[in-house]
Amino acid sequence: MYPYELFLDITLYDILVMLGVIAAFAVFMLYADRIKLPKQIQLLVLISGAVGVALGFAAAGLMQSIYFYIENGVFKWQGMTFYGGLVGGAAFFLGTYFLVGKLWLKKSETPKLHKEYAMQTFGIVICAVTVAHAIGRIGCLTAGCCHGETFAQKRWYTLPVHHISESGELLFIEHAVPVPLFETLFLLALFALLSWRVFKKKGDALPMYMVLYGVWRFCIEYARADDRGETLFNFLTPSQLTAVLMVIGGIVLFVLYYKVIKKRCSTHFVQSEESCEENVHDS
Repeated sequence: MYPYELFLDITLYDILVMLGVIAAFAVFMLYADRIKLPKQIQLLVLISGAVGVALGFAAAGLMQSIYFYIENGVFKWQGMTFYGGLVGGAAFFLGTYFLVGKLWLKKSETPKLHKEYAMQTFGIVICAVTVAHAIGRIGCLTAGCCHGETFAQKRWYTLPVHHISESGELLFIEHAVPVPLFETLFLLALFALLSWRVFKKKGDALPMYMVLYGVWRFCIEYARADDRGETLFNFLTPSQLTAVLMVIGGIVLFVLYYKVIKKRCSTHFVQSEESCEENVHDS
């Protein structure tokens, strides 16, 4: 773990977060070209993504500041939280995607193109988000935050955390459960699964992410050692409550997707889901 400044107030955490953002845009472009997503949709996503990333970072910082206020009674702009960035970024991304898409394509030959490719597009976007999150969690590991329980003695599943004074003197060493490392491994596996669904041209990558990541985050919270406050339910942390809502939303989206899309496929006498998703805009 190395949470110290490298240059110009920049740390390894900052560098890895930016690498995550770059990787996300690279994944989107590669995947969009691979499945031949229309160029109009690609440009629309890049515009929406830029808005979502910028305002998502602001939302992530705001949520972390709220957590800090709940814990210490002081509002301080410090750090970021993933859920704040995810929810805030997603809200701004979707708002921009549908609003700009509606205005931009209004007088074109395909005014509903952004809606017809929505699930397929969001599947690629969530793959990009997942790989960015995986890299960002490595940043958390270097910053020494979001870790799990700490012990005085080393254990096979822990990593050392060095506590250093302002003068650079080593104060003591404790050993923490590297929750960010475990989450990085999970996110990389999830990224591979979601990528497979996208390349199969299925439209269920987004609800699959919501359910699987929600379940994972709910469970991994029991290993987290940092208190982020309470909720209306004493037995749930804020992250666990958000995870529950994410899972419920994912299940609902699963049902809506398969009921609506497959029904539309049968209505237009398309033989397979893949061909339906490729040709539904022609109907």
